[in-house]
Amino acid sequence: MKENVLLLLSLLCGVGSGWMNIGTDWLSHPSLPTWLLSLLVVQVGIGIGSKGELRLLFSSFRWQMLLLPVFTIIGTLSFTSLAGFMFRDWQMNDILATGSGFGYYSLSSVLIADMKGASIGMEAATQIAAVALMANVVREMAALFGTSFFNGKGGRFAPISVAGINSMDVCLPIILKTTGDKGLLPVAIIHGIILEISVPVLISLFCM
Repeated sequence: MKENVLLLLSLLCGVGSGWMNIGTDWLSHPSLPTWLLSLLVVQVGIGIGSKGELRLLFSSFRWQMLLLPVFTIIGTLSFTSLAGFMFRDWQMNDILATGSGFGYYSLSSVLIADMKGASIGMEAATQIAAVALMANVVREMAALFGTSFFNGKGGRFAPISVAGINSMDVCLPIILKTTGDKGLLPVAIIHGIILEISVPVLISLFCM
């Protein structure tokens, strides 16, 4: 929760700085998003490789575990496509790109802004990135505060799917506590890892 509030405050500070034109020139340099994106991708790799349970996860891996992230991707993108009825001025690829963050608000918004900036301009790309940022923040908050609801209505796998990539870290403790099933640990972590890898792949595909 604190991280989400900090993120929103950072966004508001950035908007205010840009509106009042008080940002320094290096913050507006066109190469900065690419460098930040590269650092985020490195961080993703470090996070995956540094998991203490990584060897245990590989040893307990079953191919059926891949079905949950696959259905999460299909369900998320199918539901996201319905936004086309509201965002009539947007292309469907842009709408699907906003939903392809799966709760990874920092990486997805930077990716979209960087990739769309060259083709539609930074102002329009920033607008799409901001929507993606808010959509993924809301997803994480819904997963954190609605775990009991999703578990009761959709079963023990529903909170994992709603959490997106956060099923392997931020939302993992509350998922295990609410469901009371410690056996979901490898499923939740593998689900998060697969989605984390899919974020740059899908956003790159939709932003082409």
